[in-house]
Amino acid sequence: MKKVQTTREVFLAQGPAWVNPTWRNRFPWLAQGVTGGEGRETSQDFALATLGGPAIRDFSPVLSVPAPWRELLESLGLNRLVLSRQVHGGEVMVRASVPRGVHGEGEGDGHVTADAGLLLGITVADCVPVFLVDPEIRAVALLHAGWRGIAAGILEEGLAVLARRFGSSASRIHLHLGPSICGACYEVGPEVHRALGLPVPPAPEPVDLRRILAARARRAGISHEKVSRSAWCTLCGDSPFFSHRAGDSERQLAFLGIRDGERG
Repeated sequence: MKKVQTTREVFLAQGPAWVNPTWRNRFPWLAQGVTGGEGRETSQDFALATLGGPAIRDFSPVLSVPAPWRELLESLGLNRLVLSRQVHGGEVMVRASVPRGVHGEGEGDGHVTADAGLLLGITVADCVPVFLVDPEIRAVALLHAGWRGIAAGILEEGLAVLARRFGSSASRIHLHLGPSICGACYEVGPEVHRALGLPVPPAPEPVDLRRILAARARRAGISHEKVSRSAWCTLCGDSPFFSHRAGDSERQLAFLGIRDGERG
């Protein structure tokens, strides 16, 4: 199997957020990244709890939400953000005509949109944020992929929804696998290997979720040259991100959207 292109996200103080530098240059109309500081001590908590608890409901307008959420939207020049209560499954929702503000709508682990000005969001702290972009028609998808979501077909469903709703073709899709726990750090039991269709070991062994997702993307028809993965592990090294396995209760926000007025 060919080695996937590795990209090390760069930190932008405005936000603050870590962004894919290749996409930033290639797709200037795209708002993409993962929140975080230059070190964990400056990172902001973007868990749903900071918006009043895990229960999903319509949240307050942007001006009354906690500062990190408001500042992120303002830094991106957007005023709409939608999230859902993530359940580690395979459901992907179409988002359109979302009003101004930060909204939690429904249960699911993925969103797609072609609505300019709308930011899609998921919270992560070891699971893989999966970014999908069809630049020809400017449709995007953002997926939350832990091992259960991958086993449930979250990537394949995201591609299918993009195709059904917007006419996207996998051959046009660019995919980036964001900061998450790496294959060396993510040791899991035989039941996880079984669920992912891997050889079943007699005892816990490491699994590389981004490697599995990259292989699935290629089987789905995404060109190898259009697949990239982050060099960051959320757990090891000098990670500026929160990690569930490290004992962090906080979360970072992965986000993806089309900037207003950038369709011309």
